[in-house]
Amino acid sequence: MFWISLILCLMVGRIEGLLPTFGGCPDVNTIDKLNVTEYLGKWYEAERYFSIIDFGAKCGIFNYTKEDNGSLKLVSSQISSITGVESTIEGRARPIERADDPKFTVSYPSLPIQYAMPHWVLGTDYDNYAVLWSCSNIGIFSMRSAWILTRERQPAVPVLEQAYKVLDKNQISRAYFSRTDQKNCPIISN
Repeated sequence: MFWISLILCLMVGRIEGLLPTFGGCPDVNTIDKLNVTEYLGKWYEAERYFSIIDFGAKCGIFNYTKEDNGSLKLVSSQISSITGVESTIEGRARPIERADDPKFTVSYPSLPIQYAMPHWVLGTDYDNYAVLWSCSNIGIFSMRSAWILTRERQPAVPVLEQAYKVLDKNQISRAYFSRTDQKNCPIISN
């Protein structure tokens, strides 16, 4: 069972860009309700958990739009600072329980392994920042990722400090974060 868990953990982590960690997912607190209308739109990736598949990625953007069936369409794009090639992936975000649930799952139909990843909104003021968390238990491992998203490509320091407070309150280590390069970014299709 250990080896099956390890192989599955590494496969999902490689595809989804998550950090494999020994032990279960920690308890974190989300916001009470997500105002979906306020949350929609373009967010710039200010920081994210380090991921080998995102090595050299810059100009990360998350764009949320609402679909007729109540789910959200998430289009994520980034540019390789090595090759200059833009990559885009489209996902579907669905609330876990109710329409204003800050806990939703995101699936990516184009990926070879279909696995709905949790994306939880731990904090947001809707106008400046959002902190997202993802964690799944797989055997004796957990797969973790976190993002700080901002409405501005170059956020002011007080905006990032608000996001850091959310991380600190949830005892999420900032040691795994890397800053996303948002300099010299072309206008991309997202």
